[in-house]
Amino acid sequence: MFDLRIASVCIALTLGAFPASAQEAQVAFGSVKADPTLPVEVTSETLNVNQEDGSAEFVGNVIVVQGEMRLSAERVLVVYNADRSAIQRLEATEDVVLVSPPDAAEGDRAEYTIDTGVIRMNGNVLLTQGPSIISGDQMIANLTTGTATMSGRVKTILQQGGN
Repeated sequence: MFDLRIASVCIALTLGAFPASAQEAQVAFGSVKADPTLPVEVTSETLNVNQEDGSAEFVGNVIVVQGEMRLSAERVLVVYNADRSAIQRLEATEDVVLVSPPDAAEGDRAEYTIDTGVIRMNGNVLLTQGPSIISGDQMIANLTTGTATMSGRVKTILQQGGN
């Protein structure tokens, strides 16, 4: 597992303060491993339920909390499994922010598959880890293992200690 917080100082000493670009980067994400069996709490301004396809759409200042993980967006679609006994996935759009302390990421869209604990963020993804920032087209975060992969024109700005 690649921990950006430790490696950034070593890499920054080699690279200086120049930005680094790559196609993919593996990073640590969140200090607490998530438990996908915990309840999912959703708060919003409006709720629209579709009885035909078994989905629910939360609209307006949506906040999703599961354990330490917090996901916010303007819209979140909740898709249930075939027998509607459990949530299959959440699809978040518009101003999506994911926080798994102490790390935070933002992007245009996110899909959270509950049973695997995997969140896929797409579109202008920006990951902040302390003073370091990583951007890319996509981030796949596994909340149960505390790891993430950034891909698609990845750019990293590594801060030297004390700067």
